[in-house]
Amino acid sequence: MLLVIDAGNTNIVFAVRDENGWIGSWRIRTDPQRTSDEYAVWLLALLGHVGLRKENVSRAVLGTVVPAALYHLRRLCREWFSVEPLVARASLDWGFEIRVDQPNEVGADRLLNALAGHHIFGGPLIVVDFGTATTFDVVNQDGAYLGGVIAPGINLSLEALHQAAAQLPRIGIGRPRSVIGTSTVPAMQSGVYWGYVGLIEGLIARIKAEYGGPMKVLATGGLAPLFAEGTMQIEHIEPDLTLDGLRMLAERNPAPVMPRERTRLIETE
Repeated sequence: MLLVIDAGNTNIVFAVRDENGWIGSWRIRTDPQRTSDEYAVWLLALLGHVGLRKENVSRAVLGTVVPAALYHLRRLCREWFSVEPLVARASLDWGFEIRVDQPNEVGADRLLNALAGHHIFGGPLIVVDFGTATTFDVVNQDGAYLGGVIAPGINLSLEALHQAAAQLPRIGIGRPRSVIGTSTVPAMQSGVYWGYVGLIEGLIARIKAEYGGPMKVLATGGLAPLFAEGTMQIEHIEPDLTLDGLRMLAERNPAPVMPRERTRLIETE
């Protein structure tokens, strides 16, 4: 069974998969100071809830955009599941070219979305990921990663609006009934929602014009369905795209070998 770990800036998603598909997935708030033992207590309880034990895990794959979280997540795999995780890096076999100036600077989630998106839908393709940042990633017909756009995420924008303007309250995200707000909160909701729809449509149009041809548009992330309601530009929604990318990456690359020091420790326990 494969343990998949997707560590983002806001949440870390843990999922398990066997040959028949996904068995379960769970998320926890990202905290770089959380130890491997803390992760283990939480995760083992959830695995037990679906009838699994740590011995069922035979392999692990890990993608993170939070370098400080890598140490404890790697220790979780080694100390509690006795496996060395495959860590998503640009140097692995992705099955496509990474045509950017500094491949090592590209977030693992963006490459994983490109891998899974092209595998499922083909190309050329734009992948919009509604995360802590809203990213637009471009994949050509052959699957090569061409780069993209990084914009502030919707929650960051909401928090900045609240903190910078003393009289504006903190609001939730939702699609307003009308564009013209007749009081403060509806006006803010309209600006945030329809402003983001305008950003989405504008960037997609500019990317397509620069690419020079038609492109499919795929969205992922928790807010993808909400914003897809407001625009015809988003054609497909795949909530598990990054997890699928991690699974595909693990299938393309050999399992890493456990460090010798840790192997000897396990043998003597």
